[in-house]
Amino acid sequence: MREPTFGTELLHRSMAGTDTDSSCLTHLSVIASRTAAFVEWPEWVPADLVAAFIESGIDRPWTHQAAAADLLYHRKHVALCTGTASGKSLAYQMPILSTLMKDPHSTALYLSPTKALGADQIRSLTSLLSGHREFTHLQPCAYDGDTDVEIRQWARAHSRWIFTNPDMLHIGILAGHARWRHFFRHLRYIVVDECHHYRGVFGSHTALVLRRLLRIARSAGADPTVIGTSATMAEPADALTRLIGEPAVGVVEDGSPRGERTVALWEPDFLPAVTGEHGAPVRRSAGAESARLLADFVVEGARTLCFLRSRRGVELTARQARHLLAQSAPELVDRVAAYRAGYLADDRRRLEQAISSGDLVGVATTNALELGVDISGLDAVIVGGYPGTVASFWQQAGRAGRQRTSGDSLVVLVARDDPLDTYLVHHPEALLSRPVEATVTDPTNPYILTPHLLCAAAELPLQDKEIEAWGAGEAVAALASDGMLKRRKAGWYVAPGVEPHGDIDIRGGIGGQVLIVDTTTSQLLGTVDTGRAPSTVHPGALHIHQGQSYVIDELDLSDGLALAHPEEPDWTTAARETTDITVTNVVDRRDCDALTVALVDVDVTHQVVGYLRTLLSGEVLDAVELDMPPQTLSTRAVMYTITPEALEEVGVTVGRFPGALHAAEHAAIGLLPLVASCDRWDIGGLSTNSHPDTALPTVFVYDGYLGGAGFADRGYAAFPTWIAATRDAVSSCRCESGCPSCVQSPKCGNGNHPLDKDGAIKVLTLIGRRYWDGA
Repeated sequence: MREPTFGTELLHRSMAGTDTDSSCLTHLSVIASRTAAFVEWPEWVPADLVAAFIESGIDRPWTHQAAAADLLYHRKHVALCTGTASGKSLAYQMPILSTLMKDPHSTALYLSPTKALGADQIRSLTSLLSGHREFTHLQPCAYDGDTDVEIRQWARAHSRWIFTNPDMLHIGILAGHARWRHFFRHLRYIVVDECHHYRGVFGSHTALVLRRLLRIARSAGADPTVIGTSATMAEPADALTRLIGEPAVGVVEDGSPRGERTVALWEPDFLPAVTGEHGAPVRRSAGAESARLLADFVVEGARTLCFLRSRRGVELTARQARHLLAQSAPELVDRVAAYRAGYLADDRRRLEQAISSGDLVGVATTNALELGVDISGLDAVIVGGYPGTVASFWQQAGRAGRQRTSGDSLVVLVARDDPLDTYLVHHPEALLSRPVEATVTDPTNPYILTPHLLCAAAELPLQDKEIEAWGAGEAVAALASDGMLKRRKAGWYVAPGVEPHGDIDIRGGIGGQVLIVDTTTSQLLGTVDTGRAPSTVHPGALHIHQGQSYVIDELDLSDGLALAHPEEPDWTTAARETTDITVTNVVDRRDCDALTVALVDVDVTHQVVGYLRTLLSGEVLDAVELDMPPQTLSTRAVMYTITPEALEEVGVTVGRFPGALHAAEHAAIGLLPLVASCDRWDIGGLSTNSHPDTALPTVFVYDGYLGGAGFADRGYAAFPTWIAATRDAVSSCRCESGCPSCVQSPKCGNGNHPLDKDGAIKVLTLIGRRYWDGA
């Protein structure tokens, strides 16, 4: 019999007296604790700095901290990948602060993917340096979108350690690098924190921003060394090498201690007497279940973070947890709050302080708090829906157990009504025993590379050897043909009047921004990129901002404006889209007799045609029609075709083709994140019983980004694994004819009709067998 742990005891106490069905718990495992391995301080660290570290509570470094610091100090690019709460900051603070103290002109640059993480690192460094006169000349300073203009001017002139993010580096520093020439001339170190976050389109953009940074620094006379850090990065040396385009050394042996961690996998049960689309059973939502667990843990005094997939989910879960506490423990209501991106800077800082101090016991958050923000004393983490990658799951799980006396913690993954979540809670080895994914980046994507070439040429003339190193020959030729680049004796320059920096959204937005405005107060509620506006802020859409609900009245794409009014409905909305696909190029294909699998370039034309209004219970209220303009996306897809004869041989008759293929497509979209570092909302799909380009039953799964983001490529490379997992997820679901846990999709343009679950299982089984037979 398993010995009770901190986690199992907390779970047992919090659920005592409830009517929760014990079958919700599908798996429970315990990860053992680990003791620390120390070494002495490196000889090159100044005595004053060692004294400051000791005064802050660090008597000696752990082995991995010293190893990474020594490599960085001796001019090696380093990828440090050790567990959460393993003190990775010390590994770069040692060499950076040592160098800044010894060389009065040297500078350093720190990059984080979120403002919260950057602010946390500034606080940590300021705490270390405060009270020591010998450190006053170091002047670390934040330089991001929240920084006042006066402080930005001061930072350029005086700061020796700048803390920023890739967005501000691109638009606010590299675009005006002449004003930073002194800083770049003496740049010794670049810190790229939480490297695993740089994947897909964002990672590809960031890779090119970093390469532009290195060329500017070297043109100014510096030769900076880079350290990349992460708790969850596969093949860290290779990952950093891909990011900066230069060789890196990996440090992966973790010398830090770790408390005992209990991991619970939780599948909400079906709601009685509640049905969704076409009578499908509906599970209790992950948000509602997470809110209940959050309230229970807070009552037990356990400091808890609850991660949700969306800003709306965060607001709803925090609101529901507070409502539950108002009934059972009203004195705790004000100790639960929501935290997400999009808040004003003052609100964000106030919440961060309340979280760090313990004034807030329970916090519902997006992945804004997933990264290395140091929040001490957390007891539990609730992951409300699989976050899309194994790396993100362990990042979120690692928020708990930080700097407690024992370090013991509880992590609960609450499954959403989604095929991948269903698969993972019933196949725990696919989550808990699987290595983290390799980051997927493609800086050679012409839709990403081309605008960065213009930026690079605007910053400094492009040289032929740089063009060759970046694999940019064709892109440069195309830009020259279009008159955007001009060849001169010193290299390639941008044409007069071309100002390219503002045209790039490195987070992957499509086509500019739409402002969301409250018509009753004229308050700006937020922004959304134009490409996603029709599906997120269409007329009638529900938009939640800082706990307040708004309904969109009007969307004007030409003016970039979405107008909304405050309203508190008891429903949510989900857009419905129609999609057409044209194959423009076959990159690779595998013919397996009756089955053909191909990696193809495609033009995807989609149009929002309506939306569903769904009650918070999951029950569909109604469907509303819309007529939004169509949009076309050139991207990459995995495509497979099957002959009609092969389908009929396994019992899928002609009349069942549409439903079987449609259900198989939905399930495959849901399971692609198992083999590619993506989210199901990063990808789309189409199925048809006869496509014009193939004249056969065909299924497409495509990247939702211009030029592709590498997800379809990864799916093509891991096709048999992906399809086998999809078949297992559908066949193991307990519903009779299909539900959101297996073959229904929350964004289906056809209202999840027709869907044939049994036919999908037959199709997926057939694909797996034919693929291996033809291999």
